[in-house]
Amino acid sequence: METFHSIRKIYYMILAVVGVPVNLVVIVILSRGKCGLSMCTTRYLVSMATADLLVIITGIIMWRISSYYFPVSFLSITPVCSVSIVLFYAATECSVWFTVAFSFDRFVAICCQKLKAKYCTKRTATIVLATTCILLCLKDVPFYFTSEPGEIIDNIPWFCVAKPSYHTDPAWVGFDWFDKILTPLLPYALILLCNALTVRYILVTSRVRKELRCKNNGENHNDPEMESRRKSMVLLFTISGSFIFLWLLYVIDFIYYNLTGISPEYYNDSLYIFSEVAVMLLSLNCCTNAFIYGVTQSKFREQFKNLITNMVASILQLLN
Repeated sequence: METFHSIRKIYYMILAVVGVPVNLVVIVILSRGKCGLSMCTTRYLVSMATADLLVIITGIIMWRISSYYFPVSFLSITPVCSVSIVLFYAATECSVWFTVAFSFDRFVAICCQKLKAKYCTKRTATIVLATTCILLCLKDVPFYFTSEPGEIIDNIPWFCVAKPSYHTDPAWVGFDWFDKILTPLLPYALILLCNALTVRYILVTSRVRKELRCKNNGENHNDPEMESRRKSMVLLFTISGSFIFLWLLYVIDFIYYNLTGISPEYYNDSLYIFSEVAVMLLSLNCCTNAFIYGVTQSKFREQFKNLITNMVASILQLLN
């Protein structure tokens, strides 16, 4: 168990060291609007990167790393760490639901040509993202009241300990179910549904278009429209597929402890490690999108190279 704790501490430190600059670079590159993506898509991707960055700051740096290396600090005061918990949950859920919003936007862009012109716009994306963020922040306010002080020193409450009633009181149990259904069970279902409908539509339309082009031209030429859709599909499926894979163990853990009635605080060593690995994997989701853009988007790679080149040139100019 001691070895696992050491691995976990190193893991979160690496995640913070890598995740912060990576997401900042993504935000800068995408905000320039030179990656060949629509303004609508760019707005979703920038929002997702911003939410991922906030998850790293609030959940990994302020919560995990702070408790590992600075067990007693300003962040350990009960009201402060309660606020940190609310911010972490809000950032995490925004990251998840922004992914859902992006998946639905791409579904509309690919499968609903009549609705595309009205829905897939910069204005609609702004309204969807802002509304989602506000509603999730309001929904997570009750998390502030789920903790109680672990100690009181000189009339100052320290540390955040989950109230015993959180796992037994019907109101809190209902809130916990609502929270987990909202994130990630419902997003899981919606993303799978959007992807399934998108795949079905693409398979049907590509077969029809291929047959029509063969009849008209006598041979199968490249189809620019299908190529454009293919690129959209690659970006959509890699992002949503990464989310589904990295959140899978967390979903399994949630289903397990609700079916068995075993509270996570009473897990044995094996179940405890399983639940912590699940959290570690979903935390990794905050860094994967940046690498997905690099692998799937050639213009993103080009803009990244230009950014690095300009940074190096600026540093050398300062040194000289």
